[in-house]
Amino acid sequence: MQYVNLDYAGWDDADFSERAVKQIEEGHRLGAAGFKEYKRLGLYLKDGAGKLIKIDDPKPSDVPGLDQIDVHYTFGPNTRDDVFYISKDGNKIIRGEVYNLRQNPFQHDLDRLKTDLSPSFGTPGAPVVMVVFSDFQCPNCREEAKTLRDNLKSGRVAEKVRLYFKDFPLTQLHPWAKSGAIAGRCVFRQSPATFWQYHDWMYEHQAEITPENFKSKVEEFAKTASDLDTLQFGRCVDTKATEAEVDKEMAEGKALKVDGTPTIFLNGRKLVGNYPWTNLEQLINFETDYQKTAQNAGEKCCEVKIPSPLNK
Repeated sequence: MQYVNLDYAGWDDADFSERAVKQIEEGHRLGAAGFKEYKRLGLYLKDGAGKLIKIDDPKPSDVPGLDQIDVHYTFGPNTRDDVFYISKDGNKIIRGEVYNLRQNPFQHDLDRLKTDLSPSFGTPGAPVVMVVFSDFQCPNCREEAKTLRDNLKSGRVAEKVRLYFKDFPLTQLHPWAKSGAIAGRCVFRQSPATFWQYHDWMYEHQAEITPENFKSKVEEFAKTASDLDTLQFGRCVDTKATEAEVDKEMAEGKALKVDGTPTIFLNGRKLVGNYPWTNLEQLINFETDYQKTAQNAGEKCCEVKIPSPLNK
């Protein structure tokens, strides 16, 4: 077994993978051939705390002359994946994304984004679709949620956008986030429109909620929602009846390499963290103009997906 002292500070930082690779290369003097050799010997990179970096077998990639190697980081319950491309002679390695210029450059992620039976608001058939992966206990998500709700419920670009909400609770950081997601899906089951009331209420009261008072706080919300059967809602929350739905969305996020919140996919373009409204508005306007000719993203007009218990 080989060991490397890997600095796991800043695990959630966008450049963590790049820094980790540099540490590995420095500690082991590994080039591309070294990656192959480690896998050939069936070894893992591992530090003394049991944190693993697993390297998969090379496999053919979509790029002629390059193989693909998937690298998986494991840190306790958390995982993170990266893709590397390696020359056939094992002397050169590339870390990055590969885009097919003959199609939408974000098609890979668009194919993996599933918006059916997700809470949504905005214009059916809009040229711009935003899919937001969020966490009810995340302070940055609270700020981004307010920005999006303030500007997309009405405003200069509201008619251009359809927004979908996805649960992605960061359970290792936020102890009541998944419970909040489960409760939100319980609301959505009863009344899709009331979900957005829950969404806004939870972010508005985020600072008041703790794991200890979570149940009483969601009961407090339920009393304000006229369309909610409070007894049915309470049973749903107590039995975690919607946990499988939340788990499914978390798995979808991981497949899209979401590892922080908020993460927004704007017509497939991945935006991580809080984005100022000025920047988002520019992207929305750009996509709106682009889709007039490209027609390779957005929402098909006028395909409206209505949640139904028959579609479970």
